Amino acid sequence: MNNKTLFIAAAACFAIAFVGGVAVYKNQQTPSLNQEAKTALTREGAPVKGSKDAKVTIVEFFDPACGTCRQFYPLVNNIVQKYRGKVKLVKRYAPLHQGSPEVVKMIEAAHLQGKFWPVVERLYSNQHRWVEHHVANPQQAMLGIKPLLVDQEKFMRDWQSSEVAQIIAQDIHDGKVLKVRATPQFFVNGKPLTEFGHQQLLDLVDEAIAKAYAPKS
Repeated sequence: MNNKTLFIAAAACFAIAFVGGVAVYKNQQTPSLNQEAKTALTREGAPVKGSKDAKVTIVEFFDPACGTCRQFYPLVNNIVQKYRGKVKLVKRYAPLHQGSPEVVKMIEAAHLQGKFWPVVERLYSNQHRWVEHHVANPQQAMLGIKPLLVDQEKFMRDWQSSEVAQIIAQDIHDGKVLKVRATPQFFVNGKPLTEFGHQQLLDLVDEAIAKAYAPKS
């Protein structure tokens, strides 16, 4: 075999390796969820915004002490409003900041009184008052949300109840199964958002809508 033949063969091998590498990279960028992970996306009783009949579901794992979660909150609400009836939002807890586990228990206790969304909105609007250097202060958080509660005695019981603790533990477990390591983490119809950003989330939602509501031939 002469040098020219060797060069062509080497180039061909390099091209095959390059194509294979690109394929592997793309697979890494858009991982598919196994059955355990798909099951971990849902929890009965999780807070939902939007039509129950919507064919596109955004699952968001969030931490109320997370500044980026606060910034994304109105943007995600706008998506649900823009695609009214087609998209619903499901919120799951991922208390990754110090002090956040107690705060998410407060939120869930409020959820049992039908006050999940007002409480989350109040916490986000007052975040600067109860989060300092990425550390949550549960006592300060409680001061901001108490006026919203229907039954404060029930809230105090539920906040420290085993029922609420189990709900938070389930979300934390499911987050680990889904490899949620930062917040907010979004999944759209089971597909994780692998490239973070508002436009990237909107693109993923648009893709899911186009697929879910494609005209039947």
